[in-house]
Order: sequence, then structure tokens, then C-alpha cells
Amino acid sequence: MQLGIVTYNIAANWDLPTIISTCEELGLGGVELRTTHAHGVEIDLTPAERAEIKARFADSPVELVGLGSAFEYHAPDPAELKRNLDGTKEYIRLAADVGTSGVKVRPNALPQGVPVDQTLAQIGMALREIGAFGADLGIEVRLEVHGRETSHVPHIATVMQVANHPNVRICWNSNEADRDESGEIGGNFALVADRIALVHINVLHSGYPYRTLFRLLRETGYTGFTLAEIPGCPDLESAKMLLNYYKALWEELSRPS
Repeated sequence: MQLGIVTYNIAANWDLPTIISTCEELGLGGVELRTTHAHGVEIDLTPAERAEIKARFADSPVELVGLGSAFEYHAPDPAELKRNLDGTKEYIRLAADVGTSGVKVRPNALPQGVPVDQTLAQIGMALREIGAFGADLGIEVRLEVHGRETSHVPHIATVMQVANHPNVRICWNSNEADRDESGEIGGNFALVADRIALVHINVLHSGYPYRTLFRLLRETGYTGFTLAEIPGCPDLESAKMLLNYYKALWEELSRPS
């Protein structure tokens, strides 16, 4: 497994050269760039600007792991659903142009007054469409286990069954909702283990069973990124100090016992 960062929120205000140089300095292997942040990797970039970003990462040991979008497909309004589908496709095109391998999307809610199964099926069918679109461009679609009710892992498993597309994968998000009635995560992890393409991790001293998570990931043969999605700092030097401590704790927790 490799350690990297999500730019939400630790690097929300950093430009791209700062992100790359900081990751290089600290030995962080990759980054997921959150859309709408200061680094400005957005769909309004020109072809030349997209090529420049691709070249920056190609010349660096830091991998552009993916683009972290906030597109979601639960809205009962067809126009809102279409806006999210169309937006996702634009960011898939952007991802292909800047040389990354995936775009993160999410569920975020179960609308009131709509049967749960209907919403889960709608999300799954939207993902099937997006997954097929991404496959044609070599871009993986990664569904974040996200949202107050939609982060319930059995719901995510249902969505994945409906989507039924090899290019639709999962971004495990290290939520407290991952636990079952006994407080364990193993059962829910097993529901989606074979579809995990990316892992978000957060505050490592939060009480979440990270040592167990890392063991489960090793047992599945996972060799991808675990990306720190943690609060920001008032200045760059403070952020570097925090990330150095974070890396040391990650190395301890992820070490095979």
C-alpha cells in the first residue's frame, strides 16, 4: 500500500507546484485533486494547460491518483440527475487529458418520499452509464462510500450490483458507519472488498479500526493508495509537520504484525 493525500482539506489552498513539491519532499506517493479548489484542475482548462499538468506529474515521482468530484446521482429531479451525469462526463474527459486513472463520485442522500430501493437503483443505473463512458477513455469511476444514509455499506453493495460494470469501482471512505452491530468492519468490508480501487483515510487516532482495515486490505492483495483526507493547517510548514507525523503513524498502523 502507498500513502498519499486528498487535497480536501489539507491542501485546498495550495497551487499545483506546491502540492507536487510538498509530496515529493515528504515522500508521499500520490494525490487526489479535489475539484473546485485552488489548484484549478477544472474543465475550463485549455488543451495546452491540460497537457502541461500531465507533463508536471510525468516528470515527478508523485502520481496523480485521480480527480475528486462531488457529482452525485440520487436526485429525483431528472434535470438535476442529467446535470450531474453530464458534469461527470466532462471531468472524465479532463481526467483522460491530464493523465490520471480515475474520477471519484459519490452518493450523498436518500431523498425523502422516495423508496430507498428506487434511489439505489437510480444511482446504480447512472453509474453503469458513467462507467461505460469512462471505460471508452480509460478512466475508472470510483464510487465513494459517502453520505449520512448512503454510506451504509449494504446500500453501496446494492448500488454496485445494479451498476454491474467492471469500470465502476469503490472508494472506501473509512466512515464510522462501516461498523456493524458488533462494532466490527470485517463483514461490511467483505461485501465490497473485491471492488475497492481507492481508500480514503482520515484522523488516524479517531478510534476507527485502522489497523484492522489495513490488515483486511493486505489480505485482499490491495496495493493501491490510502489517501489522507484530513483538516488543513494555517500555513504550509505546519501542514508539513502534521503530514510527517501522520506518515509515521500510518507506517506503524499499516505494518504487518
